[in-house]
Amino acid sequence: MTFFDDFKIDSMEDLIELIDEVGFVPFFENEIEGFSIEEHMAPGHWYNDSGDGFWDAWEWKGPVIRTAKCAYGKFLRGKAMYVSAKWFPDFANYRRNGYDFDARFEDGLASFDDKDLYEMLSENAPILSKPLKQLGNYRKGGRKGFDSSITRLQKQCYVIISDFRYATDRFGNEYGWGIAEYSTPERFFGNKFTNKVYKRKPEESYERLFKHFTKILPGVEDKWIEKLLKG
Repeated sequence: MTFFDDFKIDSMEDLIELIDEVGFVPFFENEIEGFSIEEHMAPGHWYNDSGDGFWDAWEWKGPVIRTAKCAYGKFLRGKAMYVSAKWFPDFANYRRNGYDFDARFEDGLASFDDKDLYEMLSENAPILSKPLKQLGNYRKGGRKGFDSSITRLQKQCYVIISDFRYATDRFGNEYGWGIAEYSTPERFFGNKFTNKVYKRKPEESYERLFKHFTKILPGVEDKWIEKLLKG
């Protein structure tokens, strides 16, 4: 299956099957036409203008992550993407360039701000964005830079979004937009990730990823695949 096939995502099950089959599924449209669920969502599932405030593609995020046991985060040039459990170890190995976070920091490749946030998150994972910000004093008049650090940590595959939670009213009814719950791949996937992530050299992981992307995006120029993989 490729992203240039004529298909529509008509249910959460369809999306889970797509993630399992192709491995990398961006949420929003991007530089590669057709490479997103936005462009393949069946009518009524992307934007519902009926007034009930139910947008399927957004409501499915948490259940899809939990059911497919996949990674989700801002992995694609600052935009969200699902990555299957099968492909995430190679993807993380390449994006991390073979470094665990401590080694990255020791080699001067990570900032003190990123280190502080990563350690707070890792020690308390899984953790919702609001209490994480409170722990780090990220607030008006307090510490700055949460968004840039959390986005960078996702791009480097040290942090993922492990679920979305909703606020509830006094009757227990959920409302509003889902609140991101953050975790580390090590905590979320466990040994299935830690036993594989550094098994290959980053260059070997890159070659595997590149070959796979040429299969799911046939005909796309090499330079665009390189940009996608770099994030």
